[in-house]
Amino acid sequence: METAEIRRRFVAHFERHGHTVVPSASLLLDDPNLLFVNAGMVPFKPYFLGQETPQWDRATSVQKCVRTLDIEEVGKTTRHGTFFQMCGNFSFGDYFKEGAIRFAWELVTGSQDDGGYGFDPEKIWVTVLPSDTEAKQLWHEIAGLPYERIQERGLEDNYWNMGVPGPGGPCSEIYIDRGPEYGPDGGPNADEDRFLEIWNLVFMQESLSTVRSKADFDVEGPLPAKNIDTGMGLERVAYLLQGKDNLYEIDEVFPVIEKASELTGRAYGANAEDDVRFRVVADHVRSALMLINDGVTPGNEARGYVLRRLLRRAVRSMRLLGYDGHALRELMPVSRDRMKLSYPEVETGWERISRVAYAEEETFRKTLEAGTQIFDNAAASVKQSGGSVLQGAQAFALHDTYGFPIDLTLEMASEAGLSVDEAGFRALMAEQRERAKADAKSKKGQHADTGVYRGILDEHGPTDWLAYETLETESRALALLVGGAPATGLAAGEVGELVLDRTPFYAESGGQAADAGIIEVDGVRLEVLDVQRPVRGLVVHQVRVVDGELALGSGSPLHAQVDPEWRIGARQAHSGTHVVHAALREVLGPTALQSGSYNRPGYLRLDFGWTTGLTPGQLKDIEEVSNRALRADLPVSWDYMTLPEAKDWGAIALFGETYDESKVRVVEIGGPWSRELCGGTHVDHSSQIGTVVVTGEASVGSGNRRIEAYTGVEGFAYLARERDVVHQLTGLLKTQPDDLVGRVGDLVERLKAAEKEIERARVAQLLAAAGQVAASATKVGPVNVVAHRADGAGGGDVRTLATDVRGRLPQGEPGVVVVVGVADGKVAVVAAANDLAQERGVSAGDLVRAVAPLLGGKGGGKADVAQGGGTDASRVDEALSLVRTEVGRAVGA
Repeated sequence: METAEIRRRFVAHFERHGHTVVPSASLLLDDPNLLFVNAGMVPFKPYFLGQETPQWDRATSVQKCVRTLDIEEVGKTTRHGTFFQMCGNFSFGDYFKEGAIRFAWELVTGSQDDGGYGFDPEKIWVTVLPSDTEAKQLWHEIAGLPYERIQERGLEDNYWNMGVPGPGGPCSEIYIDRGPEYGPDGGPNADEDRFLEIWNLVFMQESLSTVRSKADFDVEGPLPAKNIDTGMGLERVAYLLQGKDNLYEIDEVFPVIEKASELTGRAYGANAEDDVRFRVVADHVRSALMLINDGVTPGNEARGYVLRRLLRRAVRSMRLLGYDGHALRELMPVSRDRMKLSYPEVETGWERISRVAYAEEETFRKTLEAGTQIFDNAAASVKQSGGSVLQGAQAFALHDTYGFPIDLTLEMASEAGLSVDEAGFRALMAEQRERAKADAKSKKGQHADTGVYRGILDEHGPTDWLAYETLETESRALALLVGGAPATGLAAGEVGELVLDRTPFYAESGGQAADAGIIEVDGVRLEVLDVQRPVRGLVVHQVRVVDGELALGSGSPLHAQVDPEWRIGARQAHSGTHVVHAALREVLGPTALQSGSYNRPGYLRLDFGWTTGLTPGQLKDIEEVSNRALRADLPVSWDYMTLPEAKDWGAIALFGETYDESKVRVVEIGGPWSRELCGGTHVDHSSQIGTVVVTGEASVGSGNRRIEAYTGVEGFAYLARERDVVHQLTGLLKTQPDDLVGRVGDLVERLKAAEKEIERARVAQLLAAAGQVAASATKVGPVNVVAHRADGAGGGDVRTLATDVRGRLPQGEPGVVVVVGVADGKVAVVAAANDLAQERGVSAGDLVRAVAPLLGGKGGGKADVAQGGGTDASRVDEALSLVRTEVGRAVGA
């Protein structure tokens, strides 16, 4: 049974039983604690935490997930992968344990002819919490399981909580007996290789006040409504039903291994070490495909760094298998063709996905070249010092700073006759992970911070939000918060959060900045600094008292007024963002999709997936297409529909955004020319944007670009400033605007020529002194030594002088030159030794390493030429004296 069919059967089973089918959320779901969605219940977390009210009593989904804690362990076990799919069914105060157990049992053991999975009931075991006698009895009554196949396990295994205060409850896990060839008998308590877990049923029934660990927490009391959250591992069920030993051999993954085997000429299953590499390739290629599909681009931080690691580990594993070609070009299309059966968007978005992946592979190939040079230098340094071990810090620097994989470092070190301090490397990696974990832990509990807002919402209901209809309202104050706690008033100058029953203010969202304006009551004037929605349905205004003192309780109505000029500018900028986005797609093609944006009155920036910088011609075309759309006075309209209807209509949804399935707002500019899901405020006709002035474009990470522009009055002001600059330049240069570029170009060329002539004269003057400097040599034993101070000389000049003076020393005699230059507060030192001096034991590198610390810096190099630098010019004379001492020590004089 193919994985896509297993997936389809799961959804169909629960849909038949009254569950609403909820499409998989993006892997980039906005959650303060997570880089990626890592469990099937994550998109439903706000409902379980009571932050939002669910739209359904029961739901089902197949959720894309990525877990990244143990990327380096991928391929070493049979069941853990980076990307996986979690099938789940959820009940929000509807059915509970009996329903969850019955639904699961019917699907798992139902005949394949009737839409089930057809597992043999005699091979099924379950586990329950010892105190959960109800679940134990239900498994016995509903499934007919004998009590000996219902095993008990403690809190670590059979209790679920989120790691923070909130819901919790016992869980029950379903296991399949794979047979005696996989391990001893005795159920999950005896062996979890033979008895493989496929499904976990969580029975949320308690409210936890404090959570210290998975098994150490305080129960506050029962939940007001009991909930069900289950998760069935799609890949695990697939390899059981397909008769495979591990997830890497299922139909969605193994074709990549087959292709990798073809490319490398190595057989899968012939060598344990190679098999791990094959599995890494298959897992990481699929994971990268799905991450790029959801809008991730490679980078050096957070999500981008994870994707970069996955892609580079896949390429590196192919290299270790003996393939040096462009691996991703061969492997990713194979993964695409398997995953499109469940996720057709990987095919429709293939042009963008492949462009991002292939560009990263090309970058990594260049990194390997540069990293190899860095490794060679580090290895040479180790050997020169008489060592045989590359330090852990050096291996970590190669890995962390240059993206050089540790496996490749180990391989190259072995080829160079060196070993690597793996323990030191692992320790530094562990420290890095601990810092990341500590950072993530510090963010935990952010969900709990919304409790005070949730209380306001529960007491007063949702805010009557009127930003689309009006710029002012008569409102009533519902709550005032200072520092997150309820307050009764604000003194002059103080800042607090004010909740109104109705508001005309736009709350920051969708890239649009919050409205500015004022709120007045009884002569008190409040400046609105920010507007947010901390929980769905509630609008909160951050205000500062500018006149009077605010005291709640008077009952007087408040007058809320949005700054009309601010709103006009905001509407122009947000509509301008849509226009620029449409222009980008028209100029660059349909794969140039927005990945983020920000707009405020008169200004917009738009991030989009693209791997190369735009040419001046492309920027000009984007600006021209945008302004032609403004001149065409295109109508701007919006409508509400379901998310599937919006997608069928061709509306663009942004990467990483979460949308309500039942109701989304689609904004059109010029009909299908620009059709996007958006909740922002907009102009009525494109001409009201005024103008679009593109001011620049730059990279904001690998595979991601940013374009910036001004709109409306700010756009015209920008053009006026440029006009003034042109006017001033034409006056200074006494030329016409049309001739300005040519005139400035001529001046630049003349300036460059003059600078070159000055440089030639300066170098000539410097070298003219070389003979005199060489004549100042003194003998230290048999060695002619020059230790010279060159005031006003920088690093390049110092090197030139040192090597020239070395060539002027007496031929046939050992000689060494050390020049220290001082320029602009910086010190540069270069040492140069001839062959005879080196034969006597004098090393330029040793000399620089000895004197550089006196100059407040460091340096080094080879025996013939070395250089360094510092910041302490006060000890130059002392450093030059040290040169003679060190030469004497080297030659025994």
